[in-house]
Amino acid sequence: MTWKIKQLAKPKLNKIVLIEGLPGVGNVGKIALDFIINNLKAKKLFQIYSYSFPHSVFINEENLVELPVIEIYYKNMKGKSFLFLTGDIQPLDEESCYEFCDQILDIFQKFKGKEIITLGGIALQKVPKLPKIFYTANKKEMISKYKVKGINNNLFGVVGPIIGVSGLLLGLAGQREISAVSFLAETFAHPTYLGVKGAKEIVKTLNKLFNFKLDTKQLGKEVSPVEKEIKSKVKELEKVSKQIKQYNTKDTNYIG
Repeated sequence: MTWKIKQLAKPKLNKIVLIEGLPGVGNVGKIALDFIINNLKAKKLFQIYSYSFPHSVFINEENLVELPVIEIYYKNMKGKSFLFLTGDIQPLDEESCYEFCDQILDIFQKFKGKEIITLGGIALQKVPKLPKIFYTANKKEMISKYKVKGINNNLFGVVGPIIGVSGLLLGLAGQREISAVSFLAETFAHPTYLGVKGAKEIVKTLNKLFNFKLDTKQLGKEVSPVEKEIKSKVKELEKVSKQIKQYNTKDTNYIG
């Protein structure tokens, strides 16, 4: 598998905390992290491309093409450095997801990172009026450290496997003795639904933990302009995935 990782800056980083929020159930993690990145005015540190990403490009507002990309931003605050991992997509299959997480952990250890936080959604059959936040970790001490009033760590029997980067990054980090925790917000299980309410609850939690001082009332307002773009990309990537399945089926042809 080929990974192309381009470093765009060489900042001084200290006591690094990596926060991941890639597209997933309700796009909860991505919405929350994009809001944080924009409001903290974080700067881009890495761009990541891969042959494991969908064989397609997006058309942007300037009518130019863009490859699917995952990016890492950074922000230095109060003696800590935060790395924010977000992007258009997640790796599409199990092998590439493992490879991607290992690449991220290699970068994290190169910069002598301290802790990892992943963000995601818990799929429900109905839209939750007030989404609950659950959390889990790869070490018991992380459960105590990141305990916040109003969130629940009793996931056993409530939540199934945490699929994708949000889960795998925790597991692989544990093998390297890297402390990691995951915050999961309830959201509606539909591919085009945007879990803004769940994202808002996650941002509130991170506000309490790190004193980001972000105004969560602005979250819904800021999401509105990009809602169309996110939904469009989700639909486009679904089409590509379906085409891949059709292409791999006997006696089926299509024009890409």
